[in-house]
Amino acid sequence: MRPLILDAIFRSIRTLNGVGPKHAKLFDKLLGGERIIDLLWHKPIDLVDRRHSPKLKDAKPGQIVTTTVTIQSYQLPKRRGLPARVVADDGTATIDLVFFNVYGDWLQKAYPLNAQVVVSGKVEPYNNRLQMVHPDHAGKPEDIASIAKIEPIYPMTAGLGPRQISKTVEEGLKFLPDLPEWMDEHLQKKHGWASWKEAMRDLHHPQSGDDLEPTTKTRERLAYDELLARNLAMQLVRIRHKKKKGRSFPHDSATRTRLLKSLPWDLTGAQRFAIAEIDGDMQADMRMLRLLQGDVGSGKTVVAFVALMNAVAAGAQGALMAPTEILARQHAKSLAPLAAALGVSIVALTGRDKGKTRDMILSKIKSGGAQIVIGTHALFSEDVTFKDLGLVIIDEQHRFGVHQRLELSDKGTAPDVLVMTATPIPRTLTLTIYGDMDVSRLHEKPPGRKPIDTRLMAGDRLGEIVAGLKRKIATGARAYWVCPLVAESELLDLTAAEERFKDLQKHFGDRVALLHGQMKNTEKDKAMKAFVDGDVDVLVSTTVIEVGVDVPQASVMVIEHAERFGLAQLHQLRGRVGRGSDESVCLLLYTPPLSEMGKQRLSTMRDTEDGFLIAEKDLELRGAGEILGTRQSGMPAFHLVDLEAHTDLMEIAHAEAKLLAEKDPSLTGRRGETLKVLLYLFSQDAAVQTLRSG
Repeated sequence: MRPLILDAIFRSIRTLNGVGPKHAKLFDKLLGGERIIDLLWHKPIDLVDRRHSPKLKDAKPGQIVTTTVTIQSYQLPKRRGLPARVVADDGTATIDLVFFNVYGDWLQKAYPLNAQVVVSGKVEPYNNRLQMVHPDHAGKPEDIASIAKIEPIYPMTAGLGPRQISKTVEEGLKFLPDLPEWMDEHLQKKHGWASWKEAMRDLHHPQSGDDLEPTTKTRERLAYDELLARNLAMQLVRIRHKKKKGRSFPHDSATRTRLLKSLPWDLTGAQRFAIAEIDGDMQADMRMLRLLQGDVGSGKTVVAFVALMNAVAAGAQGALMAPTEILARQHAKSLAPLAAALGVSIVALTGRDKGKTRDMILSKIKSGGAQIVIGTHALFSEDVTFKDLGLVIIDEQHRFGVHQRLELSDKGTAPDVLVMTATPIPRTLTLTIYGDMDVSRLHEKPPGRKPIDTRLMAGDRLGEIVAGLKRKIATGARAYWVCPLVAESELLDLTAAEERFKDLQKHFGDRVALLHGQMKNTEKDKAMKAFVDGDVDVLVSTTVIEVGVDVPQASVMVIEHAERFGLAQLHQLRGRVGRGSDESVCLLLYTPPLSEMGKQRLSTMRDTEDGFLIAEKDLELRGAGEILGTRQSGMPAFHLVDLEAHTDLMEIAHAEAKLLAEKDPSLTGRRGETLKVLLYLFSQDAAVQTLRSG
């Protein structure tokens, strides 16, 4: 049960004055939710100071001015499309108040002849006269106190103007409850932080541009709350995970020897080290909760298979979950020969499997006939029952929430958990996203992998690129051609995959295939299979191929509008080539002129293939909010935390959360009760559930 004290701000914004169903939908689109608390997390990004009230003769062009004027006359338009003008003055100069699309007698009612009116807006010169187009505010002289003040400016969406958002936020602030203080008293005093309610009020009432910075006392207080909630949630999950006594899976030497002999290459030093860490975890009777962080092409899948074989050799089952159907089926395909060499049965289960096929797979999983199960989130389904699930591996962990990790873990008796990511993440962000895990890192690439020749080219040199591609394909190469959109957009001047596919068909005929996320699964499989089998030479795709797709024969990667992608995403896409013995090339096509940041990003891609170095540069250039934002990677975004400005707070929150979870893991003490309110406030409900489920 959510604490009653939070009910007021967890209500729908539809309950606020002035918010009907239409506006509620727009707010939902803007905020990603329509609760009052979602509205209050929406922080201002700028402000307008309406306190400036010079006489009109002293007003400077472009300034926001608030002034009291007397209405002198009207100049109404003679035909549609022309503006209406209200002539007014303040005794020192005349000003035209300009309005477009005015109907009926609205103007005369809002601005009565000879009346005094307070107006606020931007003053501009026009034909040697002052004018104010559509004043932002207008009212009676007694309204001046409510108009002549500082006004916060919020991020907007079509249909919601600044006044509507500000007004609704002010309504929402009326419902702020007095929450019990969860903050450590000494920490709060040391930093001079106000109470939560006070900080929330101050957040929405900046008095200067400096108050919008992430380093203010107000933002620091609220950012620390969010960091503490996130870190405490992870620590509680970790404790719950570790509390259930695990099982010991000592690796079987004979099986391991056969496995390593069946590999076509030797393991790297980094792979051996990671396997040793995993072996240590799996052999102990504590549950494993480890993150395997590997750069593109560093050989995570083999390490995962070694871990799966630890469980299988002990008579248990292993499950590997991937975020997309393409990746799940590819894992199944690449691991099938290794499993066959060891006499181990492997099945794949995705949303595509229906009817008798699905029933047959489910039966194998339930009976234990399927020793290794690979799938998508379909593995969460209630009808999926394992005979004895001993190890859960989750690939691209950031695509799945903590609660999903728990759901899959609950399908076995205290199974070990290994999560993997091919997205190299700087240490500070690793703490924030994966703070509940032990970490292994793979830095090296398997032997035989050649460097990828990365080149920057202006996008208008398409003729040369197509000619070069023809020469490459004549030598047996295959190529990916990545576009940022599926279909043409009127809003964005970017090449779409469908258009590029049609264009390349003119040059390569039926040796080109198209692949994007909006296609049916059967169509995706057909396109991918044709590319893998060599029936097509060029695969035109969106970023659906970003993670994990493995075609060793592909040695050319063309990325259009490369300046539109984040560094981490470009690194992932480039990692689809260079997986075989052939020399590989990656062409980053850009549209000039490039911004300074664009130049730095693309130069970084050209100069290094080290994913961890690229991740640090990405953090430096774009900021953590971008890297963690859903647009780039699906990782959880923060409301109030700025991961560059609040690095120190991150370390403190991580340490405090660890201490709190160890001292009072069930949060039953006096402070523990206040921390439950904090967890619910930031929607870390899954962690609270772990307290109940034990």
